[in-house]
Amino acid sequence: MDKRWVLKPQGDQDLVRHLSKVLNINEKLANLLAQRGVTSYDTAKAYFRPQLEHLHDPFLMKDMHQAVARIEKALSNGEKIMVYGDYDVDGTTAVALVYTFLKTIHDKVDFYVPDRYSEGYGVSIKGIDFAAQNGFSLIIALDCGIKAVEKVDYAKKHGVEFIICDHHRPGDSLPAACAILDPKRDDCNYPYKELSGCGIGFKLIQAFAWKTNIPFSHLERYLDLVVVSIASDIVPITGENRVLAYYGLKRINSNPRAGLEAILNVSNKYSKSNGLAGANHRYTRELTINDLVFIVGPRINAAGRIESARNSVELLITDDPEKAFHLGNQINELNTERKTLDTSATAIALEMMHNDPKIAERKGTVLYHPEWHKGVIGIVASRLIENYYRPTIVLTQSEGMVTGSARSIKGFDIYDAVDACGDLLEHFGGHTYAAGLSLRPENLESFKDRFENYVREHLTDDIALPEIEIDATLDLQDIKRKFFDVLNQFAPFGPGNMSPVFQTDNLIDAGKAKIVGNNHLKMEVVQLDVRSEPISSIAFQQGLEHYEYIRDGNPFNICYHIEENEWNGKKSFQLNIKDIKQVKF
Repeated sequence: MDKRWVLKPQGDQDLVRHLSKVLNINEKLANLLAQRGVTSYDTAKAYFRPQLEHLHDPFLMKDMHQAVARIEKALSNGEKIMVYGDYDVDGTTAVALVYTFLKTIHDKVDFYVPDRYSEGYGVSIKGIDFAAQNGFSLIIALDCGIKAVEKVDYAKKHGVEFIICDHHRPGDSLPAACAILDPKRDDCNYPYKELSGCGIGFKLIQAFAWKTNIPFSHLERYLDLVVVSIASDIVPITGENRVLAYYGLKRINSNPRAGLEAILNVSNKYSKSNGLAGANHRYTRELTINDLVFIVGPRINAAGRIESARNSVELLITDDPEKAFHLGNQINELNTERKTLDTSATAIALEMMHNDPKIAERKGTVLYHPEWHKGVIGIVASRLIENYYRPTIVLTQSEGMVTGSARSIKGFDIYDAVDACGDLLEHFGGHTYAAGLSLRPENLESFKDRFENYVREHLTDDIALPEIEIDATLDLQDIKRKFFDVLNQFAPFGPGNMSPVFQTDNLIDAGKAKIVGNNHLKMEVVQLDVRSEPISSIAFQQGLEHYEYIRDGNPFNICYHIEENEWNGKKSFQLNIKDIKQVKF
């Protein structure tokens, strides 16, 4: 698939020279800082050394005073509190965080996670009925609820009140809850808008702790949950999220909760002495946001995709290493089953698209198969985008409805596209790049047409072509130990603060090019007309496309991340190549 390489606007040269001087770094690194909004020594210090003191006052969030007051009232009156959250990673980490905190100060608290299949996303009537029938008078809804207008009204009629902690976009009207914590409310002036659902939950307990004189140090144990949610929900790692992620990673790498330790254990991320979470261990390397995205998140998600997300919450709240170990193994097995299901569904989806004669004419993709497992259709949508770069919705049948997940490409707001079809839908919600929806079977064909028409009207040619943003051009001789060590301090990486992508031109292979594994091109690159040692490089899934050309000694350009490998105690640089362009004469 052809990709556009786009060089990002470079930093103001006077600013770059100033940062280079005051920080004692080279101008290439200073330019990367300028691109990220660093303009002075002080802002560089805040960027490289985030402090918990940089977190915003939680009472700046609209309705926070009301939320804390309602919890205080529940505690003083001995009310039963239900902590309610969505079944994905963000929801389950949020539930684990708020439930665990409240359990330290109140004995009448329990949690509830809706079933993906019988209840669907968000606040459910079944959950409200359970609360009313079991004497819960207050529900704290996390990572959901912002559009549950009718559900909250139904709950009030049954003596159940709501505090809503959400980070999704509100609808035209807000639910009649005691408090609605959502920075995306039009009337909320909270300085940072991109918190995860678990992040909103953390701000709630931060506010409650502040009001009731609980030291902030007592809250730091919850930051491992917050960083897992930040990584898995793909929210920007900027501003307040950067502080939370930075300290959450420190927590995971030094003293993770038993449940997270068990997940890392079963995924073989560190050596262990007796197989139980909590054993003396060491990580094979420092864990990163990517590890949470690709190792921890999918396993937590697997429980809700295949069985019950309650198992994930149980894993995240337990202090018992043996229980965590056994739950971790169960969830790991569910993740293996999930992989089988999504591989099978993806193969069918790709075959459907390949065999559809109209596929080349489409701007968007809507695929429906009644037998696909509801728990993996979001993953299938993402896989389809890797092969057919276009806004994609994958649908299946559940409880007599057509239900599905939408995923998007850079620059196209999938939420707005789904919203434009809102009159055909029973429920929908989500973000710019991901959404969930359900509709009646008789509306499916109309929905397909409406969605395709919207995509055709709003998908411009430049958006439709995959793009790689390049931070800076670089010569191989610039890649030195000090350069890499400073670059490493740009982490944690993620949306809004991605690992820098560099471009280097006029390269040849040093004679060691070969295809390894599943079509991966491994080689050692040398830059023509520049003195530098060959650098090991790997280009995943690009072997067949480029091997013969590169093996024959032809020049090429690359864009890449700089990584570090360690083997037998020896460290060396490696270029992780995102794309290769053959130099045509």
